[in-house]
Amino acid sequence: MKSKSKELDSTLLADFKDNIIHGICVSNLTYLTARKMELDEGTCYELALAGLVHDIGKLRLSSYLYGRAENAFSMENMKYMRMHSTLSYDILQYYDFSSFVLQSVLYHHENYDGSGYPENLKGEDIPFGARVMRVADTFTALISDRPYRKAFDIDTAMQIMIDEIGNYDMEVFIAFQKVIHEPKTLEIIEDCRLISKIDYTKYIETLIK
Repeated sequence: MKSKSKELDSTLLADFKDNIIHGICVSNLTYLTARKMELDEGTCYELALAGLVHDIGKLRLSSYLYGRAENAFSMENMKYMRMHSTLSYDILQYYDFSSFVLQSVLYHHENYDGSGYPENLKGEDIPFGARVMRVADTFTALISDRPYRKAFDIDTAMQIMIDEIGNYDMEVFIAFQKVIHEPKTLEIIEDCRLISKIDYTKYIETLIK
């Protein structure tokens, strides 16, 4: 029988892999959405960068979320999960990231109707980059396997988001809808799904030693 420490190490490795794959997908989708909105290339690049690193704070929470496959929606797990955007911000602010990237990361779980976190910001009080990333991040999470459920297909994921439309900036959401069935986007989604099935355990172990 595995020791608890080895099980936690295994959880960290899985989280590290998921964080990378999720970040790559969100990065690409935020970039494509920004391009569809005809934003300048510098802003598109900054959004892609924010998407890549937005969940880095989750790696500090792996040990606290031990056993989350069985208790994914427990009050304690939800409390810790709601810390991750602030933890990501805290980590990234010590590196050479712009204020735009940092604000996008910190507020990417704010909802347009004011029901999000960490500060319950509403509407245009939410930094623009965070509003773009909110859409891409939610979609990517829905089409990905989770310990407590299988991935949704694209159409189901979009319907779930439509049912919760109050969470999103409509201008961003409409642009995202236009992007999501384009060949380039479908190729990115398929690549991310294929990457997620590869076992990177040995390589990741060398990175975190």
